[in-house]
Amino acid sequence: MNLREKCRLFEFTERGDERGQLVVVEALKDIPFEIKRIFYIYGANEDTVRGRHANKKSDFVFINLAGSCKIRLYDGTEEYVVTLDRPTVGLYVPKLVWKDMYDFSSDAVLLTLSDEYYDPTEYIRGGE
Repeated sequence: MNLREKCRLFEFTERGDERGQLVVVEALKDIPFEIKRIFYIYGANEDTVRGRHANKKSDFVFINLAGSCKIRLYDGTEEYVVTLDRPTVGLYVPKLVWKDMYDFSSDAVLLTLSDEYYDPTEYIRGGE
Protein backbone atom coordinates (compact mmCIF):
# COMPACT_ATOMS: atom_id res chain seq x y z
CA MET A 1 0.00 0.00 0.00
CA ASN A 2 1.47 3.36 -0.99
CA LEU A 3 1.48 6.49 1.17
CA ARG A 4 -1.55 8.07 -0.56
CA GLU A 5 -3.57 4.93 0.13
CA LYS A 6 -2.48 4.79 3.79
CA CYS A 7 -3.10 8.52 4.39
CA ARG A 8 -6.54 9.15 3.03
CA LEU A 9 -9.04 11.99 2.99
CA PHE A 10 -12.51 11.74 4.50
CA GLU A 11 -15.45 13.95 3.54
CA PHE A 12 -17.70 14.62 6.55
CA THR A 13 -21.44 15.21 6.54
CA GLU A 14 -22.39 18.87 6.50
CA ARG A 15 -25.83 20.21 7.28
CA GLY A 16 -26.86 23.81 7.26
CA ASP A 17 -29.49 26.44 6.87
CA GLU A 18 -29.84 30.16 7.54
CA ARG A 19 -28.60 29.54 11.12
CA GLY A 20 -25.22 28.25 9.95
CA GLN A 21 -23.40 25.03 9.14
CA LEU A 22 -22.98 21.87 11.22
CA VAL A 23 -20.34 19.22 10.48
CA VAL A 24 -20.64 15.79 12.10
CA VAL A 25 -17.70 13.47 12.86
CA GLU A 26 -18.50 10.19 14.63
CA ALA A 27 -15.93 7.72 15.94
CA LEU A 28 -15.87 4.34 14.13
CA LYS A 29 -18.37 5.65 11.60
CA ASP A 30 -16.73 8.66 9.95
CA ILE A 31 -13.19 7.93 11.16
CA PRO A 32 -11.59 4.50 11.75
CA PHE A 33 -11.01 4.72 15.51
CA GLU A 34 -12.35 5.67 18.94
CA ILE A 35 -11.26 9.19 19.92
CA LYS A 36 -9.11 9.36 23.06
CA ARG A 37 -7.46 12.74 22.56
CA ILE A 38 -8.31 16.03 20.84
CA PHE A 39 -5.99 18.98 20.40
CA TYR A 40 -5.73 21.96 18.09
CA ILE A 41 -3.26 24.49 16.75
CA TYR A 42 -4.15 28.14 16.22
CA GLY A 43 -2.26 31.42 16.04
CA ALA A 44 0.64 29.81 14.16
CA ASN A 45 2.76 32.07 11.98
CA GLU A 46 3.01 31.36 8.26
CA ASP A 47 6.64 30.22 8.69
CA THR A 48 5.87 27.93 11.66
CA VAL A 49 6.44 24.19 11.18
CA ARG A 50 4.72 21.88 13.66
CA GLY A 51 5.00 18.13 13.98
CA ARG A 52 8.31 16.88 12.58
CA HIS A 53 7.77 13.43 14.05
CA ALA A 54 6.05 10.08 13.64
CA ASN A 55 4.23 8.11 16.32
CA LYS A 56 4.72 4.46 17.24
CA LYS A 57 1.12 3.87 18.40
CA SER A 58 -1.13 6.80 17.49
CA ASP A 59 -3.33 7.27 14.45
CA PHE A 60 -4.63 10.77 13.69
CA VAL A 61 -7.29 12.66 11.77
CA PHE A 62 -6.49 16.31 10.99
CA ILE A 63 -9.32 18.76 10.24
CA ASN A 64 -8.68 22.39 9.40
CA LEU A 65 -11.68 24.12 10.98
CA ALA A 66 -10.78 27.59 9.67
CA GLY A 67 -8.23 28.95 7.23
CA SER A 68 -5.75 26.60 5.63
CA CYS A 69 -2.49 24.75 6.14
CA LYS A 70 -0.39 22.10 4.45
CA ILE A 71 0.67 18.75 5.83
CA ARG A 72 3.73 16.99 4.47
CA LEU A 73 3.61 13.23 5.01
CA TYR A 74 6.55 10.89 4.53
CA ASP A 75 7.37 7.31 5.38
CA GLY A 76 11.05 7.12 4.46
CA THR A 77 10.24 6.17 0.86
CA GLU A 78 7.44 8.43 -0.36
CA GLU A 79 6.40 12.01 0.30
CA TYR A 80 2.90 13.41 -0.06
CA VAL A 81 1.67 16.98 0.58
CA VAL A 82 -1.97 17.72 1.38
CA THR A 83 -3.59 21.15 1.64
CA LEU A 84 -6.39 21.28 4.20
CA ASP A 85 -8.70 24.23 3.61
CA ARG A 86 -12.25 23.00 4.24
CA PRO A 87 -13.82 22.09 7.60
CA THR A 88 -15.66 19.19 5.96
CA VAL A 89 -12.47 17.28 5.08
CA GLY A 90 -10.31 15.20 7.39
CA LEU A 91 -6.91 13.68 6.68
CA TYR A 92 -6.27 10.27 8.23
CA VAL A 93 -2.61 9.59 9.10
CA PRO A 94 -1.71 6.18 10.57
CA LYS A 95 1.10 5.40 12.97
CA LEU A 96 4.70 5.37 11.68
CA VAL A 97 4.12 8.17 9.15
CA TRP A 98 6.10 11.40 9.67
CA LYS A 99 4.13 14.62 9.48
CA ASP A 100 4.98 18.31 9.20
CA MET A 101 2.22 20.91 9.46
CA TYR A 102 3.16 24.24 7.86
CA ASP A 103 2.09 27.20 5.70
CA PHE A 104 -0.65 28.17 8.16
CA SER A 105 -2.96 31.00 7.12
CA SER A 106 -3.39 33.71 9.75
CA ASP A 107 -6.85 32.37 10.65
CA ALA A 108 -5.98 28.65 10.62
CA VAL A 109 -7.36 26.35 13.30
CA LEU A 110 -6.08 22.78 12.86
CA LEU A 111 -7.99 20.23 14.94
CA THR A 112 -6.41 16.83 15.58
CA LEU A 113 -8.21 13.66 16.70
CA SER A 114 -6.16 10.74 18.04
CA ASP A 115 -6.86 7.16 19.05
CA GLU A 116 -4.29 7.23 21.89
CA TYR A 117 -3.69 9.29 25.02
CA TYR A 118 -0.57 11.44 25.04
CA ASP A 119 2.62 9.43 25.63
CA PRO A 120 5.94 11.21 24.99
CA THR A 121 7.78 7.86 24.67
CA GLU A 122 5.96 6.98 21.44
CA TYR A 123 7.37 9.92 19.46
CA ILE A 124 9.92 9.16 16.73
CA ARG A 125 12.00 12.16 15.74
CA GLY A 126 14.62 12.68 13.04
CA GLY A 127 12.85 10.94 10.17
CA GLU A 128 13.41 13.65 7.58
